Amino acid sequence: MPVPYLKIQTNREMAEDTRQELLKKASVLVTKNLGKPEKYVMVRLDPPQAMMFAGSTLPCAYLELKSIGLPESKTEMLSKVLCQLMLDELKIPSERVYIEFADAKDSMWGWNGSTF
Repeated sequence: MPVPYLKIQTNREMAEDTRQELLKKASVLVTKNLGKPEKYVMVRLDPPQAMMFAGSTLPCAYLELKSIGLPESKTEMLSKVLCQLMLDELKIPSERVYIEFADAKDSMWGWNGSTF
């Protein structure tokens, strides 16, 4: 069972209702695109960070998507939909978004007092 974890870091300030909406949309997006139950999806949105990308402090974002058995064949599609989410919700263009994908071994992912 892949257990997706998406972490979003950005220098973009946002209202609390925007933060909550982004969390919900990100959770649904990961669930839909990995085909896994949302009950296993975790999304973290950090408070605005001091960030610079390409020599500029214009809005940018760094995302990490980790999951057990994350298929490499899906990373290009996931990059597209996650960049679109950043554009739609935070007005951050895709050329100012980095995404790190990581496939975790089940024995290296703990949950409910055990590992997968």
